[in-house]
Amino acid sequence: MTESAALHPDDVRIIRALQIAPRASFAAIATALGLAEGAVNRRYRRLRAEGVIRVVGMVEPGALGQSRWLVRLRCRPGSVAAIADALAEREDVNWVALGAAGCEITCATQSRSREQREDLLERRLPRTAAVIDINAFAVLRQFLGGRGHYWAALRGTLTEAEEAALGSDGPPFIESPVVSREPLHLTPEDEKLFAALGRDGRAGLVDLAAAAGLTPGRVSRRLDALLRQRALRLDVEIAAAALGYHARANLWLRVHPSAVKSVGRALAEEPGIAFVAAVSGPWNLHAVAHCRDLDELFEFTSERVGSLAGLQGLEVSPVLRHVKQAGTRLVDDRLVDDRLVAPARARARR
Repeated sequence: MTESAALHPDDVRIIRALQIAPRASFAAIATALGLAEGAVNRRYRRLRAEGVIRVVGMVEPGALGQSRWLVRLRCRPGSVAAIADALAEREDVNWVALGAAGCEITCATQSRSREQREDLLERRLPRTAAVIDINAFAVLRQFLGGRGHYWAALRGTLTEAEEAALGSDGPPFIESPVVSREPLHLTPEDEKLFAALGRDGRAGLVDLAAAAGLTPGRVSRRLDALLRQRALRLDVEIAAAALGYHARANLWLRVHPSAVKSVGRALAEEPGIAFVAAVSGPWNLHAVAHCRDLDELFEFTSERVGSLAGLQGLEVSPVLRHVKQAGTRLVDDRLVDDRLVAPARARARR
């Protein structure tokens, strides 16, 4: 599924409902949207099976006292696909994209320990002969990202009353400090819980309890605590191409230091922006744009982004292929279960 025309309007409404409340029951979604519970169930399962949407629970490294990094790799021609695939297989790399005529990889790390981060940035990548250059940028402040609720492209899909009826499954990850000053320590049960949520962020309490060795009541309370402490992030992953967004780009902005916050906040309100954060280095803001085509990308970057007060420079790097997003692999612009990546990749080659 690569065209938004293939999605029924109710499909898009369900996607928006999940952005707001990722773990809401089918009954709650049906009541809020005025649909039959069975219809919501069937549509969601079809959207997930076709790789349009996936809900996953992820550890937020900042809650564990670990910083996040964006990495740009310049590679020798012919080697980039293999390096991108190797990066995508790592659990501590949760976003991988190819750009710059197939010679550049942009990835995001979510290392859960300093040792894990140093292993990747100081040993693994520098020793790879095909890597010509490495630039790493620390994420200093996140203005938009994490839960898909805050990608503004689907605002207006539901009425205010429908959105209010859905409530929310936890605090937003908007303009939040990226590293906690009081790191949280996860228990063995927490680790099992995160593993289960990584497979399915909408797994029921009974299934989660069985996976973690806890009672459903304890799991419910622990989930609430992890969400409140921002240790758990419920990511609503959407295959943007299924909604008609075929042109993606990494935006690297150089902004006057006094304008970083205002520009970051302004970008976070733009429907074309799916992620924006302040970063270290010569480009002090990084954003990910989703547009319907290259013409819309040009208009968006020249008119909307280019007119922002304080902007001193802008690099637009179109994404040639999205390999992984928020921990899930993509094949032919569809979200693919890790167990199906190998056969799906084989089909893509044929």
